[in-house]
Amino acid sequence: MSNVHSIALSGFGAGTNELYDRARPSYPAQSLTFIKSIATKSEPLNVVEIGAGTGLFTRALLSHPDWTSSIARLRAIEPSEGMRKVWSEKVTVENATIEEGTFESTAVPDGWADLIVIAQAFHWCPDHDKACTEFSRILKEDGSVVFIWNLEDRDRAGWVAQLRERIERHEHGTPQFRLGLWREAFTTPSYLGNFEKPEENVWEYHLVTTESLCVDRALSKSYIAVLPPEEKDKVASDLKTILARGDDRVWVDKSQGTFEYPYKTFVVVSRKQ
Repeated sequence: MSNVHSIALSGFGAGTNELYDRARPSYPAQSLTFIKSIATKSEPLNVVEIGAGTGLFTRALLSHPDWTSSIARLRAIEPSEGMRKVWSEKVTVENATIEEGTFESTAVPDGWADLIVIAQAFHWCPDHDKACTEFSRILKEDGSVVFIWNLEDRDRAGWVAQLRERIERHEHGTPQFRLGLWREAFTTPSYLGNFEKPEENVWEYHLVTTESLCVDRALSKSYIAVLPPEEKDKVASDLKTILARGDDRVWVDKSQGTFEYPYKTFVVVSRKQ
């Protein structure tokens, strides 16, 4: 679709989606419990997930005990055909469907959604004002938008900081979450006229990982996925050197090659006025 960022379009295009789904992390249970507490209406809920990707968040939500019987229908929206294909293969419940769309154009009926969730995606939004207009249109009067991101915690281990520094050389001006450009949404006329001040929450935790999984996760970044093969191989080689050195690594089971991958999950809630 023409209003999708070019790097997102190619970096999450055909041939990249299986690696993305295999390598990217899911979401901590406490964040899903927290999101459940945001909904003010009695169950079951109509949920819209925009930028649903391969369904990593969808599956985490549908399988969480607080959510298993709480959803009337989940409508996932995703611009990438390849992502939608993987989503359809992985999500098989009858009350969840996926459709083509964007932040600014979802085709969801007016006032249908109790909750909008955007996981690991809103930093790609090209027009915050139009997106907030669309969010307000499809939400019920007491509805909310929840934005959620996972991010490697570079402050808790030297090897994570070094890994991030190596791959960030290739961002080339893309609107990555860490840059905070997405916060501009909260100053737009359509946001200020329709939503309350955003509420932010952060959870620290760690995943259990291996060196190969760390490399795959880095290679699944859109701005790495679009690199020429030789350059991508150089990135992978440099990451393996960083991981072999392993500054500040905390082993889980050294004999199995597993260690802690420090992460943070950020959740931002915007309640409709």
